[in-house]
Amino acid sequence: MTKLRLGVIPEDKPVKLTLEIPGEMMRELQDYAEVHARLTGLAAPLPIERIVPAMIGRFIAGDREFSKQRRRS
Repeated sequence: MTKLRLGVIPEDKPVKLTLEIPGEMMRELQDYAEVHARLTGLAAPLPIERIVPAMIGRFIAGDREFSKQRRRS
């Protein structure tokens, strides 16, 4: 099992979203994808488009204040 915060990324029906990120962040995401692939036993890194939604989901799931406010509404 990987020690990264991001584990196996499930398949899901995608929704298109376009955004701009700084070049440095893109390079970091590419490096992360390579490390993720190596630690999870993938033959090749997943595309960044698959990595980013999982990262955002993990971030949201770990945000306790967001969860608390969401339950209130």
